[in-house]
Amino acid sequence: MARTTRRSTSHLTRRLVQLYVGLTLYGASCALLVRAELGLEPWGVLHQGLAELTGISIGVVTIVIGAVVLLLWIPLRQRPGLGTVSNVFVVGLAMDGTLAVVGDLEGFGFRIPAMVLGIVLNGVATGLYIAARFGPGPRDGLMTGLNHITGRSIRLVRTAIEVAVVATGFVLGGSLGAGTVLYALAIGPLAQFFLRMFALPAPAGAGATAGSDGPSTGAPPAGSGPVASPAPGQAILPQ
Repeated sequence: MARTTRRSTSHLTRRLVQLYVGLTLYGASCALLVRAELGLEPWGVLHQGLAELTGISIGVVTIVIGAVVLLLWIPLRQRPGLGTVSNVFVVGLAMDGTLAVVGDLEGFGFRIPAMVLGIVLNGVATGLYIAARFGPGPRDGLMTGLNHITGRSIRLVRTAIEVAVVATGFVLGGSLGAGTVLYALAIGPLAQFFLRMFALPAPAGAGATAGSDGPSTGAPPAGSGPVASPAPGQAILPQ
């Protein structure tokens, strides 16, 4: 009995570490893409555009948008988990913290490596966060909620949301470029690889995983192949 309790505590501790390390690295990876100035991930384009418009830091904008999107879960009947709520705050704080440490980068000799590192680190962060199984991020819950309500495919719903987000962000002054394209092409395979790497075995006799309500997606973005046993309701991107 005592051994089982220790295993359960150790398992939970590892999940919590993966959750918060993943969210922190996710914010750091987004900050690197900002410093690279070669194009951001879809939601980053919107966040940067709103930051330019309002004069608020991009990290704070990320937090505000996350909170607003989380409110949209109410009519969609989605239930947040610990990872969902943590996502709203940790990613934005980590983003602003990294931007405070990493200054402007001069020349492609620094900016291109920063872009590549940001994308790869984003994949690592995604694998850590999703494998922890503490519930989908606010934006992913919006996607799965719309999938449930409309009956449209995850692919279609995700594409529609991200096209709208990118277009709005670009009009507001957000950055599109090679980094945006490379991110779109690379994040699916990267996330799938690192999700398998950081997958946690369920403790013996465990039932449903925390945050496992909602329709199952079971796949990374852009139609990539199935990942290693993702929790139901978990889309692949933490945001």
